[in-house]
Amino acid sequence: MEVVTDFFQRKGVKRVLIFGLIVFLLFMMRSMINLILFTFIFTFLMDRLIEFVVKYIRINRKTLVVIMYALIVGLLTLGIVKYLPIITVQISQLVKQILAFYTQPHENVLIGYVEMIISKNKITDYLENGFSFLLKYFTGISKTSVQVLIALILSLFFLLEKPRLKEFTSKFKHSKIAPFYFEVEYFASKFTRTFGKVIEAQFIIAIINTILTVIALSILGFPQIFGLAILIFFLGLIPVAGVIISLIPLALIAFTIGGFLKVFYVLLAVMVIHGIEAYILNPKLMSSKTDLPVFYTFIILIFSESFFGVWGLIVGIPIFVFLLDVLEVTNTETISQPTNTKNE
Repeated sequence: MEVVTDFFQRKGVKRVLIFGLIVFLLFMMRSMINLILFTFIFTFLMDRLIEFVVKYIRINRKTLVVIMYALIVGLLTLGIVKYLPIITVQISQLVKQILAFYTQPHENVLIGYVEMIISKNKITDYLENGFSFLLKYFTGISKTSVQVLIALILSLFFLLEKPRLKEFTSKFKHSKIAPFYFEVEYFASKFTRTFGKVIEAQFIIAIINTILTVIALSILGFPQIFGLAILIFFLGLIPVAGVIISLIPLALIAFTIGGFLKVFYVLLAVMVIHGIEAYILNPKLMSSKTDLPVFYTFIILIFSESFFGVWGLIVGIPIFVFLLDVLEVTNTETISQPTNTKNE
């Protein structure tokens, strides 16, 4: 009996059991996962933004929080009232344009070969499933809007009472559930340091990529810029794969408005922007642990999409990086090789 008790008293065993309990509780609350993710993402990003602004502008923190949230709500309201109808029309026009390209006959051998590959691999079925998903999503837009609103309210109260929340939560250190509290605190700090930072980096990279791509597409004379900007931003939140996926509609639209020359310009622009992301933005924003091989990235995205749906494409990599941090998997390539100066 004492052997079993000693086994469960080990720190590693307790940590694994508590981590399993947290995963089980999240699984039981899977119907609320959207609200949980929205709340965490809004809270983390807004907290980082407020900390950044406070460094340069001397203003009361609570006042700044209220101003920032009022500004965000105002921008969201303006976007929904003024730009949502425009974006909806432009996205529907993009869909019609892509479908028109696919349905019209093409005498070019290369285009015919691409169409044959698309038909053979049943990509049209995937597109139909995607459109049905979009239809289902927009019919349930009211539910998503309510979840976003609740998440904004929760994150607002969290940031307004952040010092008080820390003080109150610290009281659990001296309670009867102190061992459980310390493990939860350990996982929470790891989660914030890895998952939160990766999400922040993905958002910054997606915004910069969207701005650069929209500028390039405007110069190339692309139609429906608003719709394309929304498409590029959301695909930009998907690491690596988002760039490849976004190339498909961009290349199809480029071919319909300017032929192969326009497609070449689009590919060149995307390659330049991807180079900026890979060699400038990623090294500055991402840690060494997120520098995953492309094969790992795609495998993670495939499995996370299967488990978490559309959310998996966005949170799959951050969750994997969090697990790497918990398992203390380090990037050994950064360790300098020992020098054999004595033998030389």
